Amino acid sequence: MRPRKVPLRKCVACQEMMPKKELIRIVRTPADEVQIDLSGKKAGRGAYLCGKVNCFKLAKKSKALDRALKHHVGDHIYDQLEQDFVAVEEQFIAGKELVSDEPE
Repeated sequence: MRPRKVPLRKCVACQEMMPKKELIRIVRTPADEVQIDLSGKKAGRGAYLCGKVNCFKLAKKSKALDRALKHHVGDHIYDQLEQDFVAVEEQFIAGKELVSDEPE
């Protein structure tokens, strides 16, 4: 049996290719709301970021999310996302450790 192919995605800030499960998805919903999607299954256009706060800050500085989501992301949304990002960072890291502990 062949090993399962791991889907790769690129962080919009640092441009590093990583497995999809190791990145946090930011999604623009059909209602034009920008949110963090930990499940990776919400409907809408997505962009991926590393689980590091410096990558989020770099994306904010370079307006990488604006380009990736093809939508203007205002400063108030970046501020809200930053608060959400810090809040979910611990949960994301815990989930990432669970995935890495699974036998292959």
